[in-house]
Amino acid sequence: MAPIPNGRYLFAEVPSGYPVPGKTTVYDASQTIELDSVPLNGGFLLKTLVLSVDPYLRGRMRDVSEPSYAPAFELGQPLTNFGIGVVLRSENVAVKTGDHLYGFFPFEQYTIQHQANFFTVIRNAENLPWSVYLGAAGMPGQTAYTGWREHADAKKGEMAFITTGAGAVGSMVVQLAKRDGLKVIASAGSDDKVQFMKEIGADVVFNYKTTNTLEVLKREGPIDIYWDNVGGEALEAALETARPKARFIECGMITGYNTTSHPIRNMMNVVAKEIKMSGILVTSLLPKYMEAFLAEIPPLITKGEFKYREDITKGLEHTGEAILAVQKGTNIGKSVILVADK
Repeated sequence: MAPIPNGRYLFAEVPSGYPVPGKTTVYDASQTIELDSVPLNGGFLLKTLVLSVDPYLRGRMRDVSEPSYAPAFELGQPLTNFGIGVVLRSENVAVKTGDHLYGFFPFEQYTIQHQANFFTVIRNAENLPWSVYLGAAGMPGQTAYTGWREHADAKKGEMAFITTGAGAVGSMVVQLAKRDGLKVIASAGSDDKVQFMKEIGADVVFNYKTTNTLEVLKREGPIDIYWDNVGGEALEAALETARPKARFIECGMITGYNTTSHPIRNMMNVVAKEIKMSGILVTSLLPKYMEAFLAEIPPLITKGEFKYREDITKGLEHTGEAILAVQKGTNIGKSVILVADK
C-alpha cells in the first residue's frame, strides 16, 4: 500500500491570552505513513477516531519550565489528550486488531504505541457512540462522579449551586445531585444552555451573563454544596451565600485561564462559616471509583436516565477552533474532534 497522509495538530506558540488557531496551534499534513508496512517493533498501530477537547488544555499551553499538575505541551509536537482509537495492527499480546482503546493520544491520525497498560479496552456493551466515552462515560463524567461521591456528602433536601451546569462536567453533576434528592441552582452562559439545564432537572437556572449571580443565590439560597468550574465572581457569590459547614468542590476556574483572575474578597467566610473546600483531580480519585463508575453510569446513559450533549468538530485540522470555543464557552456540550468515523 502506498503511503498516506498522517495529519498532526501541533503546539506552535505559548499564547498570552486566548489561544489563536493557526498561531498557537497549527495543522501539519507533511508526514505520511504506510499502514501495512510501518515497523511496530513490538507495539501496535492505532487509528485515531475521536479526541477530547477540555478546558484544562489551556493550562498545558505554557513554557515547559513552569510546573503544574498536568505536563506542558512541547513546542513543535502534537497536542495530547484523551481519545479513542481502533487497533489496525498489533505485535503486543495485550491488545489485538480491532480492539477499541481509550487513553492518552497524540493529536494525529495514526500513532504507534508500545505501552498497552496506558490504555483501556472499551467493550462498549451499551453500543454507545465512541465519543460518549470521552464525555458522559469518560473523563468529564468520571470527574463529576468521583468528585461528587468523594466530597459532596449530599443529604436529601439540601441546596446545590453548580456553575457551567450545561457543560460536560457540570451537567453530570446536576443530574447526580438530583438523583440524591437535592434542589439545584445551575448557571451557564447562553439561553440555549439554560434550556438544557432545565431539561436535565435543575430547579433554578439562569444565564450568568444577563442575570446577577449574587442576587439569584441570595433569593434562592443559602447553599449547602457549591460545585465550582469557574472561580471568580461566582465563587465570591457562593462564599457570601453559603450555609455554615457548606462543602465547596473546586473543579476548575476557567475565568482565570485566559485573562486576569477576579480577586476573591471574602475568603474569610471559609473561616466564619466553617466551609470545607476540596480541590479535585480525577486522576487521583479514579482508582477508588472506576469500577463503580463503569458499573453505574454507562448503563444509565443507555437507558436515557443521564442526558448529555456533544459538540462535534469534524476534522483534525479544525482542532484550534474547537479549543478556542471551549475557552470562550461558545461550545454546546462536550467538545470532541471526530478524526475518523471508523
